[in-house]
Amino acid sequence: MDWLRALQECRERRTPCVLVTVTDVRGHAPREAGAKMVVSDDHTWGSVGGGNLEEAAVRRARGLLRGLALTGATAPVTERHTLSDKVPVEHGVQCCGGDVTLLLEPIPVRPAVAVFGMGHVGYEIALLLSRHPLELHLVDSRADQLDGERLAPVLAGPADVRVHQVPVLPELVVADLPPGTHVLVLTHDHAEDLALLDALLRSDVPGTIGLIGSSAKWTRFRAKLADLGHAQEVVDRVRTPIGDPAVTGVSGKAPAVIAVSVTVEVLAMVGAAVSTLER
Repeated sequence: MDWLRALQECRERRTPCVLVTVTDVRGHAPREAGAKMVVSDDHTWGSVGGGNLEEAAVRRARGLLRGLALTGATAPVTERHTLSDKVPVEHGVQCCGGDVTLLLEPIPVRPAVAVFGMGHVGYEIALLLSRHPLELHLVDSRADQLDGERLAPVLAGPADVRVHQVPVLPELVVADLPPGTHVLVLTHDHAEDLALLDALLRSDVPGTIGLIGSSAKWTRFRAKLADLGHAQEVVDRVRTPIGDPAVTGVSGKAPAVIAVSVTVEVLAMVGAAVSTLER
């Protein structure tokens, strides 16, 4: 597998990795500038030259992966290696005689957001979120809401979009979401909303749970969730209303305005999760 396919596969499998690139070569070296290698915690793909150079790069990349896991640090690192039998080495001598500069770029797993309900508001939220480097799950029980022509602008963005059309029991999608997913519940059916909340509250998958609706809707839902056996502290995991103007500073009832407010809120939570790791 070449480095480009490996990079895509790591993204699809939600595997953090490091992209190593030869950015500069002076003198003789086993690979030219532009050569690339992808390093995960247990595999490598491609090559930047073999020998001590490559082994040192792999070990440095895996050190960056450990830092990524502990702190969320994604800053790239540049290193210069002299390929001479007169410099100290750890993994075998390379005496090509040149100097090689490597750029090591940690590639983190993308944050995941799931939108249950692709009606007017859900669609506008998906459109805005699709412009960010996220893994975006779109779920609806109605096939027309996930029509390819309708979703074309959403699919055109940089987000990795996963479409789930589930005619019956869309709550079953919860088990397929990545751990830590930020979930938004805004379907066309309050019964469907309630079933989704019940499934989400019984799962350890979601990072956050947001529900659209009025205070009257939430009062009814709280009582029904209690009847389903959920303790008050569990029910309190649900954030409602989503996109609260008092929090985001964006007010209005038009679907596109609500979507802006909700997107501001979601992106703030994604950023807060990264900041928490970095502290």
